[in-house]
Amino acid sequence: MQSASDQPEHDYPDHWEADVVLRDGGTARIRPITADDADRLVSFYEQVSDESKYYRFFAPYPRLSAKDVHRFTHHDFVDRVGLAATVGGEFIATVRYDRINDRGLPASAPADEAEVAFLVQDAHQGRGVASALLEHIAAVARERDIRRFAAEVLPANTKMIKVFTDAGYTQKRSFEDGSVRLHLDLEPTDRSLAVQRAREQRAEARSVQRLLTPRSVAVVGAGRAPGGVGRTVLRNLLGAGFTGRVYAVNAALGEAGGTAEAVELDGVPAYPSVAAIGEPVDLAIVAVPAERVPEVVADCGEHGVQGLVVLSAGYAESGAAGRERQRQLVRQARSYGMRIIGPNAFGIINTAAEVSLNASLAPQMPAAGRIGLFTQSGAIGIALLAGLHRRGAGLSSFISAGNRADVSGNDFLQHWYDDPGTDVVLLYLESIGNPRKFTRLARRTAAVKPVVVVKGARHSGSAPPGHRVPVTRVPHATVSALLRQAGVIRVDTVTELVDAGLLLAAQPLPAGPRVAILGNSESLGLLTYDACLTEGLRPLRPLDLTTAAEPADFRDALAAALADETSDAVVVNAIPWVGENGATEFGDGEVLAASLREAVASAPAPTKPVVVVHVEMGGLAEALAAATSTRPTPPDRGTAGAVATRPPAPPTPAAASPGATPAPAAGPAAPTAANHPTGPGAPAGPASSTTPASPGAIPAYPAAERAVRALAEAVRYGQWRRQAAEPGRVPEYEDIDEAGAAALIERVLGGEDAEPQGVTLDTAQAGELLARYGIAVLPTLPAPTPDAAVSAAARLGYPVALKTTAPHLRHRPDLGGVRLDLASEEQLRAAYAELTEVLGKPEELQPVVQAMVPRGVDTVVRSAIDPAVGAVLSFGLSGAASELLGDTAHRLVPATDRDVAELVRSLRTAPLLFGWRGSAPVDTPALEEVLLRVSRLVDDHPEVVAVSLEPVVVAPRGLSVLGATVRLAPPPPRTDLGPRSLPSYRTA
Repeated sequence: MQSASDQPEHDYPDHWEADVVLRDGGTARIRPITADDADRLVSFYEQVSDESKYYRFFAPYPRLSAKDVHRFTHHDFVDRVGLAATVGGEFIATVRYDRINDRGLPASAPADEAEVAFLVQDAHQGRGVASALLEHIAAVARERDIRRFAAEVLPANTKMIKVFTDAGYTQKRSFEDGSVRLHLDLEPTDRSLAVQRAREQRAEARSVQRLLTPRSVAVVGAGRAPGGVGRTVLRNLLGAGFTGRVYAVNAALGEAGGTAEAVELDGVPAYPSVAAIGEPVDLAIVAVPAERVPEVVADCGEHGVQGLVVLSAGYAESGAAGRERQRQLVRQARSYGMRIIGPNAFGIINTAAEVSLNASLAPQMPAAGRIGLFTQSGAIGIALLAGLHRRGAGLSSFISAGNRADVSGNDFLQHWYDDPGTDVVLLYLESIGNPRKFTRLARRTAAVKPVVVVKGARHSGSAPPGHRVPVTRVPHATVSALLRQAGVIRVDTVTELVDAGLLLAAQPLPAGPRVAILGNSESLGLLTYDACLTEGLRPLRPLDLTTAAEPADFRDALAAALADETSDAVVVNAIPWVGENGATEFGDGEVLAASLREAVASAPAPTKPVVVVHVEMGGLAEALAAATSTRPTPPDRGTAGAVATRPPAPPTPAAASPGATPAPAAGPAAPTAANHPTGPGAPAGPASSTTPASPGAIPAYPAAERAVRALAEAVRYGQWRRQAAEPGRVPEYEDIDEAGAAALIERVLGGEDAEPQGVTLDTAQAGELLARYGIAVLPTLPAPTPDAAVSAAARLGYPVALKTTAPHLRHRPDLGGVRLDLASEEQLRAAYAELTEVLGKPEELQPVVQAMVPRGVDTVVRSAIDPAVGAVLSFGLSGAASELLGDTAHRLVPATDRDVAELVRSLRTAPLLFGWRGSAPVDTPALEEVLLRVSRLVDDHPEVVAVSLEPVVVAPRGLSVLGATVRLAPPPPRTDLGPRSLPSYRTA
């Protein structure tokens, strides 16, 4: 029984629980240690080597005493905290801190230093467990107002010294009494954040690599009769020529009446369970009913399986019970250190010759290539695979993640970022689970290779069934703008995704927007010219080769265009030409393709992209893709758990079409393709795909608009890449009073009238806060009566403006609530009388008087914090037209000088700022400075959750902020700055 002093001072902090990905790609669970962990702690300690124990206690310490066990399992979660990393429910590492005073003795707050110590089981050293625990214990310490860690380490314990020194925290190091004394400042630094994110990238990339490169695969749920999802995947694995070992698992083989003799399915060994295989299994494909999945996960976890692809349906897409089933699935798999693709997944493919993995419902193995493809929809995945194959494009890997309860597009971005086999990333997303992280990863990946995204479910207002995403108030258009800021190529359709991917995978990036157009159709050339102008490109006059042009004429014209320094890209238009006998030639596509490829090959260096627009040119697209030879068949392999022989092409399995038959009654019913939402629609069989497109492949399009749109995306992406190489800067302004602003915010939020959900500052407070950041707001004086209006005008000086501030009239000059250029008392009184007569009583209108400012363009500057995306800076012109058209631009905070310059110029109405129709250009440098100052304010003080400056009148010289609204609230948590962790699936 615990004494009073043993009782925790705080409730169990379940928000400290987290799943983390370790250096080798496996997962572990980090959680607080409690009094119930005594037996686990003793068992863990018994498995630690004597050397590790010596390093921990500086002396031989073979076993823990009862007092030690009590001390290490009883914590108050404030001054004494212990965390454990667990796999399969057992400890693999521990860390604890004890708050100390300046003499190193136990203490309580306000002491802000703690002594920290680690112990990692020898079998798990080198997996990055201690580094992950340090991140989490440091976050806990900061939450408990501990600012520094002290650690004492023996000089020989170089691994632990490296954990501390590599963490990136500011630290001091000394040598005292034969040990190394380390002091770490726990305030995150740029370096510690960079270290954390680099470790995150390596770990998550490795976890994906383990899924894509297994040495052995077990298909759990492979029926004994043809048909069913499991049997289909088994045949697809064999048909692709997987280079590792393949096993079939069917629980019916172990039921009463089952034979003890060796059983084979499609020529591979079959077992009743993973445990019965008796050899290591890296990846399990799970195709059993949802109610049987937990026992399969346990079987896999207890026998060392590294990852799962769960094809089974019946999870979050099916309702509340399914969502709970999905949470339990993820928690169970992670408890064993496994990662999951799915559930409700279509599968994964890796075309690398050394792997050749088709663990999916796709009946045909794609060609090997340089495109990485991720989809959240199996149906869209099928369409994309078919479209890419038809146009000769090859893939490096393919993933259709279904509900993506664990492994998501973010994980694959981490993998593809430094994957040497992938040059282009294509993503079909129906939801973005962590937009802030996705944007960060996409920006980093886009700096080295193109990332093309098509987003489904844009206008439904909710995530698709099964997708667990945070609530966001940011409109879709804003998210799209932020993705483009990160270098992501945003397209609207699956067709555009394929179009852009083909060009980016096969052609160099254009150096600019100048486009040469040539071909044998003047009309098609004009259509291409118009399409270029529509997409913001700069087309040159089309070169008409006439309908009499032959392939040699195309070759010579293309070679000249590639050598011409006045263009950055070339569009070739081709229609069937007329032969000598007057007949239309439709069959010479191969000849023309050879001529075009010859012209490209003769260019000194591949510096310009070439695309072809063709109309009814038989064989042209296929020949340009250079994907006509047959993929070689891999040799047969021996037995011993491998595929004994390549099976012949099987007949179409029943599972591959509607009305598929389930597994036989002797075994449990596996889900069939007919009831699987993304079941295959074609027979499984041996691979019959083609070789990847060569580096000289030229993408071909059946319409000028599609070709030009893909080219325009490449132009914009190339420009972004060049600018990303020299990023802008966040200016420092000497007149910013950050401390004064912080004091004002603290005073307001700490006041008696402050509400937990936040407070909107009054006019004086908003003006004072903005003034601390160098933003002057033009004063307004209340005018509840005509005499008060006259008095206010006398103070401000004529001419003045009279305007209403009632909520229903605010910022609505179209409703007549503003009177400008009132140059005298008579005009002011007349305007006052007119306003009150037409719009209502003064107490309803809340009129104010404001001095007139130089005329200019009315604009709006806003910033808001969204819990999913973060702080967003927005800019647009004031007025109903801009609001109606949605002509507002957005950038993430903190914005750089380059960001705000692009922000101002990205509006469709931006010409109004730069002298449209002979008007005087306005002072855009002053406008950009205001945008930068607002960005700094929001970035420096996350309590500023919303700012609106409206209107900001930008004149030819200077600007005036006529109105401002500022809202303060406790800042939302920054999940991107915390320790590394996977999305939580707590059931509460």
